[in-house]
Amino acid sequence: GSFKSQNEILIKDNKNKETVIESEKTVIATGSVPVSLPGIEIDEKVIVSSTGALKLEKVPKKMVVVGGGYIGLEMGSVWSRLGAEVHVIEFLDHITPGMDKEISTEFMKILKKQGIHFHMKHKVEEIKKNNSGAVVTTKDKDGKETTEPHKQITVDKIINNTNPAWTKKPADLEAEDYTNFYRELYPMQFEESLFHIHLNVDYPFNLTGILFFPKLNPSMDMQKDKIQLYQNQVFVTDNVEGIVPDFLQMLKGVIDSPDIPLNVSRSYLQADGAVKKISGYITKKVGDKLASLFKNNREDFESKWNDIKVIIEYGMLSEDKFFDKAQKFALYPTVDNAFYTFNEFIEKTKDAQTDKDGNHIILYAANKDAQHSYIHSAKEKGYEVLLLDSPIISHLMQKLETSNEKVKFTRVDADHIDNLIKKEDTVISKLSDEEKESLKPMIENVVPKQTYTVQLEAMDSNASPFIITVPEFMRRMKEMSASGGGGMMGMGNLPEMYNLVVNTNHELIGEILLTKTSKKRDRLISQSFDLAKLSQNLLHGEDLTNFIKRSYELIK
Repeated sequence: GSFKSQNEILIKDNKNKETVIESEKTVIATGSVPVSLPGIEIDEKVIVSSTGALKLEKVPKKMVVVGGGYIGLEMGSVWSRLGAEVHVIEFLDHITPGMDKEISTEFMKILKKQGIHFHMKHKVEEIKKNNSGAVVTTKDKDGKETTEPHKQITVDKIINNTNPAWTKKPADLEAEDYTNFYRELYPMQFEESLFHIHLNVDYPFNLTGILFFPKLNPSMDMQKDKIQLYQNQVFVTDNVEGIVPDFLQMLKGVIDSPDIPLNVSRSYLQADGAVKKISGYITKKVGDKLASLFKNNREDFESKWNDIKVIIEYGMLSEDKFFDKAQKFALYPTVDNAFYTFNEFIEKTKDAQTDKDGNHIILYAANKDAQHSYIHSAKEKGYEVLLLDSPIISHLMQKLETSNEKVKFTRVDADHIDNLIKKEDTVISKLSDEEKESLKPMIENVVPKQTYTVQLEAMDSNASPFIITVPEFMRRMKEMSASGGGGMMGMGNLPEMYNLVVNTNHELIGEILLTKTSKKRDRLISQSFDLAKLSQNLLHGEDLTNFIKRSYELIK
């Protein structure tokens, strides 16, 4: 094209055919060339121009835009809306130089609402590339360098790998390949994954991917390093809700499928037929992998149980098909560190731990140290005690009881051991009914009635005189309420309630009953009561101080 006159533009096509366009005014756009900063080389991979930013093959987790000009902000806004964490570094105190400051301020507010982070009055001092991307170091207006790691900005490396691990067949990969891929995905994860699951199916839908079981720990940030979703090797998001079952979102890795609809609501995803099949397939593959690991190397599987149990228990609660499959590999450890499947444990304990009504009682503890005396009493009877301490175990016990008639879970400190598994034999009390009627108010006058319910029980004379128990139903309802769900909302606000079981056959109880002075009697009751509280870790503060003082007086 060329100007024929001030208001005429002559355009020739490839066949030299001429066309004349008339215009009152003409804008001439010659294009632009990106300007690099001194000492910083644009490689269009990690350090990119606006042209390179349009050609990125995946959405970076983090992107830094140097300068708050129009083009950089446009690129930053695009990638921010696609899921990148975008930081803008600007030397001035406002963005878009040349724009009216009031408009510039409002524009910046809009960009901040999109999630873009701004570092004003800063200049880029250095960009150092590393294995995971690059580190951008800046200086503020006073010349202070951001050398502190928490103030430096680490940018992702854009990995232009046209043949990533998840696109290959499992037979073509070695264990080291999976390890290297995990490190590539999560360079800041210092612990290796426990094991992986390779997904590869092309009918009735297309899905590839690799999922890793991480070693879970309390300090792990579950909002970071999540499963990444790709479409034909192009990164889409790390929010896989509605695609990957909820219980598997604690895993890490990649899934890639062109059959997953994008930019739709979660409810639409959950109703989509293809997505349902993909979710079901992932659940099945995870179940098959766990069953295989258990069958091929049970000892190794047992060693990893504490790291994977929450994921498996959550799956058993939320997916009925997974619950059925997990019966083959879900483990229940004892306080002696022996591991059983549910059916194995039922078979082992069915004779000893079936009560007079035909109920199979499964005894468990949540803390070996805190409940040691109760565990000891159970083991003296020849009973097995499970150690069940995950945060959602109360919900799982409820489901297991519902699925297995006549099976009941009871914590070892829920009652005296003779009452937990009642046999035909009954113990006769050494106290008459009249003596019991006299004893009960004596004890109730010392212990707080609003918290403790006094129960007189005839037990073995060698058992403790006072035993504090928590009714299984009440404790479990409170635990289920605390961990969420189960229809127990509000139960967690109930006050703490305990049973104080008094062994009427213990010689100390007879001594309390026969003591003439109320002062000595109350002191015996208080000391016995505090010992029972101490065994349940319920003795604190002033009560503990008084107990120690009283104990010294008794041994003088």
